[in-house]
Amino acid sequence: MTLYSDPSRTETAASAAPDEGLRRSLGVARRRFLSTCTAVAAGAVAAPVFGAGPALAQDRDRDHGHGHGHGHGHGGHVLVPPHKRGIILYTVRDATGRDPLSTDLPSGFREVFKQLARHGYRQVEFAGYRQHANAPGGADLGTVAGAKLLRCWLDDYGLRAQGNHGFIPPSWPLTTADLDTFKKQLEIANIIGMDHMGTGGDPTGSSYRADWDVAADKWNALGEIARREGIKLYTHNHDGAYGFLLDGGPLDDQGRPTRSSGIRKLEYFLKVTDPRVVWLEMDIFWAHVAQYKFHTYTAHDGSTRRNVFDPAGLVARNNKRYPLFHAKDGVVSTTNGMGYEMVPFGTGVIDYTTFFSRVGERNYHNPMVEDDNSPSATDPAQSLREAKISYDNMAALRKRRH
Repeated sequence: MTLYSDPSRTETAASAAPDEGLRRSLGVARRRFLSTCTAVAAGAVAAPVFGAGPALAQDRDRDHGHGHGHGHGHGGHVLVPPHKRGIILYTVRDATGRDPLSTDLPSGFREVFKQLARHGYRQVEFAGYRQHANAPGGADLGTVAGAKLLRCWLDDYGLRAQGNHGFIPPSWPLTTADLDTFKKQLEIANIIGMDHMGTGGDPTGSSYRADWDVAADKWNALGEIARREGIKLYTHNHDGAYGFLLDGGPLDDQGRPTRSSGIRKLEYFLKVTDPRVVWLEMDIFWAHVAQYKFHTYTAHDGSTRRNVFDPAGLVARNNKRYPLFHAKDGVVSTTNGMGYEMVPFGTGVIDYTTFFSRVGERNYHNPMVEDDNSPSATDPAQSLREAKISYDNMAALRKRRH
């Protein structure tokens, strides 16, 4: 198994620049081409977003240290620039999924984009392309035609898509059908204008090194296919992927190792995947859950050792491997076994000021607000209302002055 190093440490700026420049120039070309999309939308394109201009002006003031800091390091350096403030649409999945004929609330992708832009967001991450059948464009926009519609609406409201939790082939070696589907998803991602495409699941659910080696081979191959299409392929992970890898010690009755060298599963994955083609999205909430849960391991010699996980430290050591974050907050819980309960961004105890200050690279990372619990069966307006709260709290983050 090949071991790889962080490209930010091994590649020169000159060697990395041509591919990056080409990719960015292609992205601009796609945006220019598809911005003239009124005919494509055929009447489905919404009106301009009233109120977006003042929000942008306010963001510019904040970016220069003016305005109110909401108590988050008032007067310091803005930690998340306006153009990097995003949200994964899973947070408002009730809004994209509800019937526009039965409510006056924003419904379907087009109206949700409009409202998110009013809130101030400039980026979104998809969690699939389905919406209510009565929304403009119909139920399934995961087609070439649907992707063109989505791109039109994003452009109209000044939004950019940065990724999607979508299809990763289950087969390995790849079947022809899975490969064709994967390539079709890359085509859709390019039409929408994404730089990244990924999945919400781990490369493998196993704790054993041999299985992570197989997963690395698969992701290296898929990542190379995506790279040729100008897309960065990423995996998004929950707490389990930050548990300790079983890679030594006595074998169990199936011949598998039972003890650990102390390396975590995703740390190993980072070492054995090609940094030029495989990327990660850290869900910062779940990384803190892992910090709470996985702090001791049984070493190869049978001793119990302590190793507390440092989410920001892992990113800082592999900074260019993490183009995306899920910015999800939590309050302390002593009853659910996770250590935290999800709440809107900026209303919990996770120290995002310190996290973003430590990882740096504020014009590289793309933090996406997420709250799994925002949709409510009894308060249908809650998810979009909490999306605004989360946006304001992200915009207020400042680096502390020393």
